[in-house]
Amino acid sequence: MTALIVAAVIPWLLIAIGAWLGYQLVRQNGRILLRLEAIEKTLAKHPTKEHRMPAGLPVGTPAPEFDLPDLAGDRRKLSEFRGQDVLLIFFSPKCGFCTKMAADLAALSTNGGRAIPIVVTTGDADENRKLVEEFGIRCVVLLQEKMEVAALYQARGTPTGYRIDADGRIASELAVGAEPLLKLADLQAPSRPAPSTNGIGPVQKGKPHPSLARSRLNRSGLKAGAVAPEFRLPLVGGGELALADLRGRRVLLVFSDPMCGPCDELAPHLQELHRERPDLQVVVISRRDAEATRIKAEALGLTFPIVMQRQWEVSLQYGMFATPIGYLIDEQGVVARDVAVGIEPILALADEPATAVAEKDPPVHRNEAALAS
Repeated sequence: MTALIVAAVIPWLLIAIGAWLGYQLVRQNGRILLRLEAIEKTLAKHPTKEHRMPAGLPVGTPAPEFDLPDLAGDRRKLSEFRGQDVLLIFFSPKCGFCTKMAADLAALSTNGGRAIPIVVTTGDADENRKLVEEFGIRCVVLLQEKMEVAALYQARGTPTGYRIDADGRIASELAVGAEPLLKLADLQAPSRPAPSTNGIGPVQKGKPHPSLARSRLNRSGLKAGAVAPEFRLPLVGGGELALADLRGRRVLLVFSDPMCGPCDELAPHLQELHRERPDLQVVVISRRDAEATRIKAEALGLTFPIVMQRQWEVSLQYGMFATPIGYLIDEQGVVARDVAVGIEPILALADEPATAVAEKDPPVHRNEAALAS
């Protein structure tokens, strides 16, 4: 009898315990939700300092001094560049965003820019030397062991950097990414205010000079109507060729690279144009290794003129660091159409109607033999 009573009571007892536990869980959950709601309201009214404070050093503060070895092992200091505007760039050869802007760094170092680019990089010296040699970077490159100098500048990633004025003060907010850095690169230094009477020199406050926002390297190519920049470059087969030598003829100017797959695909089409279109002179500007370019030209049976730029110096003048790209240049040396990027757009330039009448008897140039090859 007792066993039957116990058996009947136990299920009800378990149900009661379960109900009590469920009530307590619901009650506790309600308390947690109320607390979370209160926290969200508090955060909305009082944002944290981390969200309100801008990253980087304030404009106008003295740039921290550093003493680092360059790729040759010589020690260099920031103070050596006092009296000149500096573009300080924090870099890493293991950073994909950094390596993508390596060609731009090469252009900066050959641009005669108004700010001296100084790259502070991490990683192995040999790895950095290889990158510098590959892209022809000729600006000052300094090695920090980890991120000790970047930490002084509150730069927590790469590529980042600052414009530093001739007085050694921060002249821009921290630039993060290749495009913001390049906007700081090629601009006229703002006029320097008269020194203050407190003996420490002028202190800039607030936003950087408005010319910073307007300045940028042209990396989107020349537009139709622009005068094609002149060049004189060595021909792969020997001798030289200048753009001026081709005045009076329409020119299809193509930028190429022996390591560029689409360039290899484009080359036979350019050779066909060279054979079948006497009204159009095909000229290719290659880069990197002249011997590799010569070998590839022989393998593909190319007979049109191929000239060599050292790295990107002519690409800089034509406003784009990429391959393959092309320009149609008219008889007067003017860009006839906007830059063409890729195989089909380049070939489409050849079908453009002439916009100017060439001379009936164009002058014979000293490179005529090379062009006829």
